[in-house]
Amino acid sequence: MRRRLHNGGVLSRVGPLVAVVLLASSALLAGCSDDDKGPDLEDSASPSAAESSTVPTESSLPVPEGVELTQEGSQLAVGDTATVAYEVRQGVVGVLEIKVTRLEKTSIKKSFVGWDLDPGQKKANPYFVRATITNVGETDLGGRRPPLYIVDGTNTLVESTSFASAFTACEPGPFPKKFPNGKKAKVCLVFLSPNKGDLVAVSFRPTQDFDPITWTGELEKPKPPKPEKPGKGGKGDQGDDEPSATPSS
Repeated sequence: MRRRLHNGGVLSRVGPLVAVVLLASSALLAGCSDDDKGPDLEDSASPSAAESSTVPTESSLPVPEGVELTQEGSQLAVGDTATVAYEVRQGVVGVLEIKVTRLEKTSIKKSFVGWDLDPGQKKANPYFVRATITNVGETDLGGRRPPLYIVDGTNTLVESTSFASAFTACEPGPFPKKFPNGKKAKVCLVFLSPNKGDLVAVSFRPTQDFDPITWTGELEKPKPPKPEKPGKGGKGDQGDDEPSATPSS
C-alpha cells in the first residue's frame, strides 16, 4: 500500500525584524512498510455522504474508568465532540475530548504577509481549524500538537504546521505547556493544502488500521487576529514546540 503524508519544511520571515522560523507542510513523503504506523487513506471513503455516529466503542488502549470512546469511522459535523485515545509514544496514551468548532479558509496573501515562501508553498491553500479540546486521560500532553489532520481533495492527509513563535492569524496552536487531566484548551491549527488543495474533512486517524473519525462543515472567513499585548515581543505561549512537523503516533 502507498501512503502519502505532507511533512515539514522551513519558512523564514523577511524584513527588518529578527528572523523567526515556521515549520510548514511542504515536502511530500511516500512509503510503505509493515512497521509504518502512519495513516493510509486508499481505503478511506469520503465522509460527506454518511450520517454522524457517536456510538461508543471499545479500545485496545487503556483509558480511565468511565471514559467511552467514539466509534471508529464516525462522521461528525462541526460542533460535534468525539472522545479519542491514541499512543503519544510507545506505552504512553493520550485521551481527549475533541470538539471541532470552526473551519476557515484564508489565503497566502492575506495571512502570510512577510513570510518567505518557496514556490510550492505559494501554491498551497491555507486553512485554519479551530477546536476545543479537553484532556480526559492520565498523560500530561503539554506542548504537543493536537492529533488532527485535514483530508484534501485527493484523499491525502495533510498535517498541521507548527511555529517557533507566535503566528497571530491563528493561535494558540499546540496545547499549553502544562495540559494535565481535566484541562481544557481552545486551539487553532494551520494547514497548508498543496497545489491549491481543498479541505474536505478534518480527520483523527492515529494509525493505518484506524477507521478515521472525521468532521465536516462549511468553510468560513478567518476571525481577525487578536492584537498583541504590550511587551509580548512576538512570542506567544504556544507550549513546547516539537522539533519537526512529523506527527506523533
